[in-house]
Amino acid sequence: MSQSLKTRISDAVKDAMRARDTARLGTLRLLQAAIKQKEVDERKDLDDAEITAILEKQVKQRRESISAYEQAGRQETADQEKAEIAVLQEFLPQAAEPAEIDAAITAALEEVQAQGVQGPAAMGKVMAILKARLAGRADMSAVSAQVKSRLM
Repeated sequence: MSQSLKTRISDAVKDAMRARDTARLGTLRLLQAAIKQKEVDERKDLDDAEITAILEKQVKQRRESISAYEQAGRQETADQEKAEIAVLQEFLPQAAEPAEIDAAITAALEEVQAQGVQGPAAMGKVMAILKARLAGRADMSAVSAQVKSRLM
């Protein structure tokens, strides 16, 4: 049986401590803190899907920070954020291929249109379907842009 995501993260923290890799260790500790906070807030242990959602949120926050830092001319800080994204992405599922994303969008559109839903309501339903199918495997903002272009 494969290890849970939480166990893999914990093992990675220990490995980073042994290797004295402070940058990696800091990123992993922030991730562990976010997981622990969510567990305390919801009063339950999180499963892999919920931890993947936290990972996605952390990556998204860093991507937004990178663009802000680059606009402000702070390239060194942006590079640090990119390094943190690389650490976090190790724990996300393998990224979906563009053809796979395209096929998922097509299938979701057909499914929603078969239900007779049109316009902005279709966008929400399609994205709900895609979020479940592509969770952690695709940049959902890029997927959203593709869906929007197909619906227009």
